[in-house]
Amino acid sequence: MTLMKSWVASANAPDHPFPLNNLPYGVFSIGDGDPRCGVAIGDMILDCREAEEEGVIDMGTGPLFDVPFWNEVMEEGPELWARLRARLTEILAEGSPERAAVEPLLTPATDAVMHLPFLVAEFTDFYAGKHHAVNVGTMFRGAENALPPNWLHMPIGYNGRASSVVVSGTPVRRPWGQLKSPDHDTPAFLPCRRFDLELEMGAIVGSGSDGPVTVDEADEMIFGYVLLNDWSARDIQAWEYQPLGPFQAKATATTISPWIVTAAALDPFRTTCPAREVELLPHLRDTVPMLYDIDLWVSLAPLDKPASIITRTNYNEMYYSAAQQLAHHSTSGCPMNPGDLLGSGTVSGPEKGNRGSLLELSWGGKEPITLETGDQRSFIEDGDTLILHGAARGDGYTIGFGDCTGQVIPALENPYER
Repeated sequence: MTLMKSWVASANAPDHPFPLNNLPYGVFSIGDGDPRCGVAIGDMILDCREAEEEGVIDMGTGPLFDVPFWNEVMEEGPELWARLRARLTEILAEGSPERAAVEPLLTPATDAVMHLPFLVAEFTDFYAGKHHAVNVGTMFRGAENALPPNWLHMPIGYNGRASSVVVSGTPVRRPWGQLKSPDHDTPAFLPCRRFDLELEMGAIVGSGSDGPVTVDEADEMIFGYVLLNDWSARDIQAWEYQPLGPFQAKATATTISPWIVTAAALDPFRTTCPAREVELLPHLRDTVPMLYDIDLWVSLAPLDKPASIITRTNYNEMYYSAAQQLAHHSTSGCPMNPGDLLGSGTVSGPEKGNRGSLLELSWGGKEPITLETGDQRSFIEDGDTLILHGAARGDGYTIGFGDCTGQVIPALENPYER
């Protein structure tokens, strides 16, 4: 697919993240105004609430945009998703006869404050990147036991906290927790010393289910994707995770990018999963390409210093697609709801420069990385800002997500000494 031209001139630049081919969905506010749903087009945002009130958007369902979240649209299902996208394309395309009616509904993106684009129903985080799993397993169990026996048969995951999902730009406070070093017999209650990022993609469930779904059905249920940083307290996790897995180590915050890039916008970038080492059971097998070719990279900026890129990878490195993760999640009969968020798991590639966490980049702190500023990092320090970036690149256009940014601020004083 080539660039679809818009009468919004900025959308036609080949490296702009929000061309007509994209049309991502977000929630924004201007000044003291109420948050409302919007669509990014070039450097502007289309106010969907005003567009609906003016009759420019009418899906024949009653009001969809009288609420500041996209869940109402999700719940209408794929047929409406397609009609809405077609209508937005029609009114924003170069030569649209409705330009005069639509232009007053646009506002500069630089004037906007972004909010969570949807109500997060539940959050599930997976561990579905093979390079990441092998790296972490090698560090803790040795290369011969890097992958647990079940890993090549199903996407491993755990239920996280929807309540701590935040939008890009929200500060992240260093957590407290129980830490236990090998040279101590008992744990101590301290601020996290090995705070980390995890470079992930987040898949948003748009259509609900009640009972098991196939991989093909799961693929149709996914509304769109965001960048996702599942902040991780590695030292808290090391003490708490046996026998049930991560708990407080992953509960501090999960940051997502502000724009939902729809599955329809990413469709031209579909690609196949990596070759299987063992054949999956029939209910999890690939039927069509269900991964996406999306370049991902991470920047780290120390306090009051410029950012350095610390890793580059691609979403096509995942071993399991979001559709397989969603299908697996449903196998027990677990109902899936509109607004459920599925974290892909850390996206790492085969080389050192492709690793999606500082745990891997510094190899557990033994090999600190050096930034362009000369600073060294094994894990995140107070004041550091982490920025996740993502882009799918087509013929003369780019599909972007908006940055996924969070600055780590110091831990509170001991909350139990008051």
